[in-house]
Amino acid sequence: MKLLIISSSQRLDSQSAKVGRYIADSSFLSPHTMGYDAIYHLELCRFELPFWDGEEHSKGKHWPEIKQKIDEADALVLITPEWGGMASPLLKNFLLMCTRVETAHKPALLISVSTGIGGTYPIVEVKMNALKNNKLVPIPDHLIIRNVSNVLNTIPEDARDIALRERVQYSLHMLHQYAQALVPIRERHANQAYPKQQEYCYGM
Repeated sequence: MKLLIISSSQRLDSQSAKVGRYIADSSFLSPHTMGYDAIYHLELCRFELPFWDGEEHSKGKHWPEIKQKIDEADALVLITPEWGGMASPLLKNFLLMCTRVETAHKPALLISVSTGIGGTYPIVEVKMNALKNNKLVPIPDHLIIRNVSNVLNTIPEDARDIALRERVQYSLHMLHQYAQALVPIRERHANQAYPKQQEYCYGM
C-alpha cells in the first residue's frame, strides 16, 4: 500500500509542509501504520500548476508526475492552511484537477492548519464542495492543528503537544484501516461495474 501526503500552502517552508513532514515520519515509525510500502510527501507550491480551465491538456507540465503518485496511492492526507477562513486556492485547484479515475473511493485524512485558534472552516469547505466529482472519501477523523508554530516541532513542547501527537497517531491508524477496507470496493467497482455506471460518474 502507498500513502500520499499533499501539503497545499502556497509558501515555501510553510507550517503546512512541517505538518506534512511530521505525518510522513510518523507514518513510517508508527507500529499502527507499518503496512505502507511507500510514503510520499508533495508540497504543491514546488510544482508549476496552472489554474485549471476545465481542459485536460491545461494541467501543466508537472501534472503527469503528480498524477502518477495519486494513481499509485491507496490513501491520501490533504493538508491546508486556513486563509481568510478558507482552504488554500492551491488545494482547491488541485482537487479540481483530480478526477475519479485517480481518486474515486480512496480515503483521505483532512488536516487544517492555523497559526491561531481557527481551522474549522477549511475542513467544512472541503467536505462540503471539493469532493463531489473526484469521489475521494474523507474519513470522519479530520485534524485541526491550532497554534501550529508551537506544536509538532522536533521536541514536544507540553502536554497539549503530546496529546496532539497521540491524536495524529490515532487518525493515521484509522486512515490505514479505511485504506485497507476500500481496496476491494475499488476492485469490484472496476471489475463488476454497475449497469450504466458511466451515467452516474458525477455527484449530485
